[in-house]
Amino acid sequence: MQFYQKEIQLPAFNRGYHLITGVLLEVLPELENIQIGQLQIFIKHTSASLTINENADPTVRIDFESHINKMVPENMPYYKHDYEGSDDMPAHIKSSMLGCQVQIPITNGELNLGTWQGVYLGEHRNHGGRRKIVLTAFGS
Repeated sequence: MQFYQKEIQLPAFNRGYHLITGVLLEVLPELENIQIGQLQIFIKHTSASLTINENADPTVRIDFESHINKMVPENMPYYKHDYEGSDDMPAHIKSSMLGCQVQIPITNGELNLGTWQGVYLGEHRNHGGRRKIVLTAFGS
């Protein structure tokens, strides 16, 4: 069994959903040493999220942002936590809804994603800044 772990810092992204699969593959060439295993991707923030979805048509990411903003609107009178602005509490809710980690099978040294799947960073803040991600690959 082999284990690899790296912590990376992504560049700051605008609010919305961003494909980061290529970045992850670029910083983890050790995947090629694993024939059967798993990659866990964990984001160390409470106002951003990770998910897996459509990697070809960018309008899917636009629709994600539009829909989740209707589901979790800003400036709701019942929000108490607004120390960092009107996008703060909604960002925490969105992060909890989508989650802070994804796990992907590794097969023959490659991520075993579906044809149209990619890893998204969900940036839920207007100015979220650089996000830290921990990548843990393991297998044999």
